[in-house]
Amino acid sequence: MSERDMAISPDGNEMYFTLQANQNAFSTILYKRKLSSTKWSTPEVVSFSGMFKDLEPAFSADGKKLFFSSNRPLSGSTPKDYDIWYVEKIKGKWSEAKNMGSPINTNADEFYPSLGTSGNLYFTAAYSKGVGKEDIYISEFREGSYSEPVALDTAVNSKLYEFNAFVTPDEKMIFFTSYGRKDDMGGGDLYVSVKNAEGTWQSAKNIKLLNTSKIDYCPYISPDKKSFFFTSSRNGLKPSYEKPVTYQELMKTYNSASNGSENIYWISFEELMKSLK
Repeated sequence: MSERDMAISPDGNEMYFTLQANQNAFSTILYKRKLSSTKWSTPEVVSFSGMFKDLEPAFSADGKKLFFSSNRPLSGSTPKDYDIWYVEKIKGKWSEAKNMGSPINTNADEFYPSLGTSGNLYFTAAYSKGVGKEDIYISEFREGSYSEPVALDTAVNSKLYEFNAFVTPDEKMIFFTSYGRKDDMGGGDLYVSVKNAEGTWQSAKNIKLLNTSKIDYCPYISPDKKSFFFTSSRNGLKPSYEKPVTYQELMKTYNSASNGSENIYWISFEELMKSLK
């Protein structure tokens, strides 16, 4: 099956990720609880998901809010465009989902929330006012409210597609995927941009260590900064066989985790950073 995008609670005890049906027919957010240093609970649909297409969970810095993208309606039962929603942890349980409203949400789609410790919100949208075909935006959190979203500059965004960005809590590094650049290896590659001492984003670098000819996206860094997670549709499927393959062999391959559906991968964050020097 296809698993993509994930978030771990700041205390490290809960893991949230998206399970997506073929051709994006449906998507829901699942969660697992940490049982011990080596074991997690069986995945369950989280309390606020399971009726509409929900995906891309992201925690606030204090862990008291969980943001996500959803096509759920504001009222009634008819799905609408994707907006960014959030739930709050109250007495150990998640509240009903709340729509972030204007100026974050519009009649267009808003995807992949990511938050800095400041409360600033980064997300993906394809607005007519944007730099390219799909861009990464920031909405600053000022005195308890969000400002009008602004597209990041061309050190990050281009005339092509930029999407699904994860910003580090201090907002000094941003990881994202872009499709169609000259150094793109195929279906979309992971890139990183770092702020200089003046607070300006530097030209994004292709993360060659991780990218393949398939789409590689949905970056995420664990709260302890030890692991870098991402989603990829890379697979272990063979284009040919030395001898005729059997039905049983095909079923074993097609029902494996490497069957071409999307999976979540991880790598040491320290190893990743060394590869970028």
